[in-house]
Amino acid sequence: MPGQDDRRPFVPVDFDRPSMARVFDALMGGQDNYAADRVVLRQILDLAPEAQVMAKEVRHWLVRTVRYLTDRERIDQFLDLGSGFPTVDNTHQVAQRYNPEARVVYVDHDPVVQAHGRALLAANDFAHMAGADLTEPAEVVEELARTHRLDFDRPVGLILCAIIHHVQDLDEAREIVRTYVDALAPGSFVALLHQHNPADGSEAADVATSLEKRFNGTGLDTLYRTREEIESLIKGLDLLEPGLTYPHLWWPDGPRFAPLSPVNFTSLGGVARKP
Repeated sequence: MPGQDDRRPFVPVDFDRPSMARVFDALMGGQDNYAADRVVLRQILDLAPEAQVMAKEVRHWLVRTVRYLTDRERIDQFLDLGSGFPTVDNTHQVAQRYNPEARVVYVDHDPVVQAHGRALLAANDFAHMAGADLTEPAEVVEELARTHRLDFDRPVGLILCAIIHHVQDLDEAREIVRTYVDALAPGSFVALLHQHNPADGSEAADVATSLEKRFNGTGLDTLYRTREEIESLIKGLDLLEPGLTYPHLWWPDGPRFAPLSPVNFTSLGGVARKP
């Protein structure tokens, strides 16, 4: 039933290793992070001081995409993979603002995220935190279908926000995304945001290369892929306008007042429909 706890075995937290979700929480100024996460945060900010601003840009992109899918496309169920902490203006809050009964399932294997998410969502009958490994898509889909968390016979909004770039092998990343997409009904949507290296000799390319090197070996290895590589993840789907673009250009809410920096050009985001 919606809101029911996921009864998985307790997984101890390794406080000495950084976590993707907790580093992002630190970037957003949150409190659910530890010393190892803050070490990585300082390394990121040494290379790209604007990264905290960019983290908020990513969140704003997520808000706009979920709002569009709920309000315009009438999507009423979402699967948010590698979601991190379901805090302010995350998928369930945005979707349920437009449809109070929109169903949202978050998937994250970080035990701290799971505990925090389940506590936060305890009173929400239509949002659920699943402790699963997103890189095992067949298992994730089977469990959610078996427990009736989502109805895969109807359209689903699949959220891949700043997560699939942590899968190092491009063929594996393609296969993961393809398996999820194959499980979705026609009329479903994929919202993808991925780290990007323009590889054009620009300052943005230098920042992307430097950040990729700094992440290497931290347990948060991140690949800044080319536009063509990112597009290949959603091959066969119909990209909505304005296509795969920089997050700040994906249907902004109004005129931009904050200045852009090279880090603004190290991500690409888009929304695609399954025919």
